[in-house]
Amino acid sequence: MALLQLSRVTMRFGGLYAVNELDLSIDAGHLYGLIGPNGAGKTTVFNVITGVYTPTSGDIRFDGEAIAGERCGRITRRGIARTFQNIRLFGEMTVLDNVKVAFDCRQATTLGTAMLRTAAHRREEERVALESLELLKIFKLDHLAGEKAKNLPYGNQRRLEIARAMATAPRVLLLDEPAAGMNPQESIELMDLIRWIRDRFRMAILLVEHNMRVVMGICETVHVLDYGSTIAIGPPAQIQRDPKVIEAYLGGA
Repeated sequence: MALLQLSRVTMRFGGLYAVNELDLSIDAGHLYGLIGPNGAGKTTVFNVITGVYTPTSGDIRFDGEAIAGERCGRITRRGIARTFQNIRLFGEMTVLDNVKVAFDCRQATTLGTAMLRTAAHRREEERVALESLELLKIFKLDHLAGEKAKNLPYGNQRRLEIARAMATAPRVLLLDEPAAGMNPQESIELMDLIRWIRDRFRMAILLVEHNMRVVMGICETVHVLDYGSTIAIGPPAQIQRDPKVIEAYLGGA
């Protein structure tokens, strides 16, 4: 059974079908791309997977268990994390604190232990700080740990958002346009980073991205949506030659 599986998932807003009977299957360690023109339903797919929306119909299973309609926090604790198309960092907080706050879903201490400043709580704080710094090193942001997040260049803000998602210890990572705003060199470095994350953690990654160089360069399977419906699924070389994809997404290029 696939780690993450969507079966005939539909998301309707009034009479509009944002997603229409979508079937999608991702195995552990799989790098999967989801593409399509603006308005194709890609971000809606992320929203139904992560509990922002409850699908109108269909089934979503993670590691064999139904998760459609569960709350966002519970889905995160199960092991699904995401980034957003529009960066959602805590701008006034430091880079380090942005990562530390994401550990909340994995912390064992309670409000009571925090208020009493127990030894267990202090040990937990120390562990979170160390693990947060390790994540920042992976993303080459450790030298900026004390900077406010809002002061980072755009590309580094993107990296920080991915680092924060990784702090939740996901088994599936959903990346919503991570290369947006990056220059060509930053995009190449991002591709290397995504591959490394997948290989190091054997993590499934679902990538929504308009940068075709990134999608075709790292994804093993590419799934194409148009008006909420699937028009093609296959390896990158096949997708690049598909007439429906060229017409709907690539504009005849």
